[in-house]
Amino acid sequence: MVVRKITERIFSIGTIDWDRRLFDSLIPLPDGTSYNSYLIRGTEKTALIDTVDPSHEEEFITNIVCAGCDRIDAIIINHAEQDHAGSLPIILELFPGAKVYCTEKCKDLIGHLLSIPAGRVQVVKTGDSLNLGGMTLQFFEYPWIHWPETMITYCPEDKILFSCDLFGSHYATSSLYMDEPCRTEISAKRYYAEIMMPFRSSISKYLEPISQMDLAIIAPSHGPLHNNPKWILDRYKEWTSDTVKNKVLIPFVSMHGSTERMVRMLTDLLMERNIGVKPFNLTDADSGLLAMELVDAATVVLATPTVLFGPHPAMVNAAYLANLVKPKTRFATIIGSFGWGGKTIDVIQSMIPHIKAEILPPVYIQGAPDEKTRDELMKLADMIASKHASEPAIL
Repeated sequence: MVVRKITERIFSIGTIDWDRRLFDSLIPLPDGTSYNSYLIRGTEKTALIDTVDPSHEEEFITNIVCAGCDRIDAIIINHAEQDHAGSLPIILELFPGAKVYCTEKCKDLIGHLLSIPAGRVQVVKTGDSLNLGGMTLQFFEYPWIHWPETMITYCPEDKILFSCDLFGSHYATSSLYMDEPCRTEISAKRYYAEIMMPFRSSISKYLEPISQMDLAIIAPSHGPLHNNPKWILDRYKEWTSDTVKNKVLIPFVSMHGSTERMVRMLTDLLMERNIGVKPFNLTDADSGLLAMELVDAATVVLATPTVLFGPHPAMVNAAYLANLVKPKTRFATIIGSFGWGGKTIDVIQSMIPHIKAEILPPVYIQGAPDEKTRDELMKLADMIASKHASEPAIL
């Protein structure tokens, strides 16, 4: 990756991971990702904001050299996770005079994760700033926008917010800025769903003070920069709000066709009632796309057959992930088919305590669906339509 100028004194020197396809051995990366790092040159000091994943440290060091940087005085670590701070040990070795600036909690974490000596770290708090000479870095502790130690950094002279994981995207592109509206929406929403949604309540509190900042650019730790900050701020306000869409998401898995037939019945019945509906086949599914669909669905219907005594393993995985990301879903229920018994409904309900939704009566049948099943699904569709119509937070 080449060194790219953002302003006269701020440069992007991170790396692009074009071929990475899995993050945390969990999150699919169909479009790769980037590890963003920023070089800020003052008249007195030079600062680095974040490093890169250790797998890219050779390219990162090359970029530092190509930027003509022979001195780094301050390294700002907004977040301790290795894709942000993983190259910190070698950078500290190359620049023995550099000091690390981070929160108290981050100091503890980089000590445990990366063996960073405490003597190299300067703890900062909200309201602290660092004068580089004509350039100022202001620090704001924003815990639980991802991890408990997270902070963001603001440069008032150039009106740039270095937002850490907030407002990011896993999107490898040669463009410095988000300049493809359709692609931008998808990648930003997917990233929010996968990474940020579990911390929705915390993020919503931070959006107002960020909106009050004088911003020309938001520079996240992954993906392109935002030179239209209002666009991404408006999206985050929508995603973190309590409002949901008049939509039903139906994650499903079927072994012999019975559960899938029930899904098709319910889908048709909901469409007849002018309710948006998305059947989502969990077989070989992209968990990131499932998370994205969960962002604003008013109702989630988990559709699964029984395997021995409980839900299909694919549904177990989906229910576990849904519980982790804590969507703002208003209503939830379970449909499906069993052969001779089991406790599928009880097992699934016990797996989703963080989904604070009203549980609607399940439709769980033995064997193949028939006209009686259709009648039960019709009652469920009517109930969902009535709930959606009476819920003011559903748009």
